[in-house]
Amino acid sequence: MSFRPTPRQLDYFVALADTLHFRKAAEKCNVSQPTLSSQFKLLEDQLGSTLVERATGGISLTAAGERLLPLARQALENLDEIVTVAQVGRSNLGGLIRLGVSPTFGPYFMPFLLPILKRDFPELELYIREDRPNLLEESLLAGRLDCIITPGVNSSNLTVARVLCHEDVSLAVPKSHPLAGLAAIPVELLKGEKLLSLSQGFRLHNDVQALARTAGAEFLKDYEGTSLDALRQMVSIGMGLALFPAAYIASEFGKEPDLLLKKVEGVPMERVMYLAWRRGSSRNVHFENLLKLALQAASDMNIEGVEPADT
Repeated sequence: MSFRPTPRQLDYFVALADTLHFRKAAEKCNVSQPTLSSQFKLLEDQLGSTLVERATGGISLTAAGERLLPLARQALENLDEIVTVAQVGRSNLGGLIRLGVSPTFGPYFMPFLLPILKRDFPELELYIREDRPNLLEESLLAGRLDCIITPGVNSSNLTVARVLCHEDVSLAVPKSHPLAGLAAIPVELLKGEKLLSLSQGFRLHNDVQALARTAGAEFLKDYEGTSLDALRQMVSIGMGLALFPAAYIASEFGKEPDLLLKKVEGVPMERVMYLAWRRGSSRNVHFENLLKLALQAASDMNIEGVEPADT
């Protein structure tokens, strides 16, 4: 084989695919636009294939570009892991971890995990991205994140998912609601009730849909919350009922004295949080060690309804 793309050329290709703009890609790679353009054109010429379609408003990937993009990402990840494996002996979890966390759990969990990481691995660089679980999983599989903390993982054949904790979920009901006087609500009594949820991409969205189907309740698609705070406020003004996880309840529900929290009889009222990473990663030992620290952090939370997994 007479030609191999350079890591820099692959960086330029991935940056172009991510930004779909030559100037933005150049800024992302910290080079001038002419440098990136000339090197990328050289890559296309050497491959004998056009990877992007150029237009006045921007660019788009060709069919060949779509096929080669996952290979380019994987090649860059493999190069990163060569360095990582060589540095395993530094006992710093590889030096850098790009961690994705769900916004319905991360803000209440990370304040317990970060001090432990700082104490045990003071040289560790930690990049944290908070996003919807479906987008976190996409970024994990694409190699943009190293591991994620998320309520459930779909692509189990492509990932390793270790249980971090079990977290209770409760139904929030206004004190003025007819069901407020019940200690626990039989699921059949939710028939016809209006259920609110977070928007698509959140696991709680799916959980509320499942509850609505089971109970015969009305799932309000036109009134989806963008955050748990927004959802809590919507319930407080009587727009409907909603599910909330235990860590959020412990942190934020003191702000809503007019809401009561109830269990629903006849349906599961918990979710499972996972630490997940790509199957086959050479950093498996790093993430297993991270899991041990995350389990300690979950225990340190000492929140009713958050039960760390058995070690």
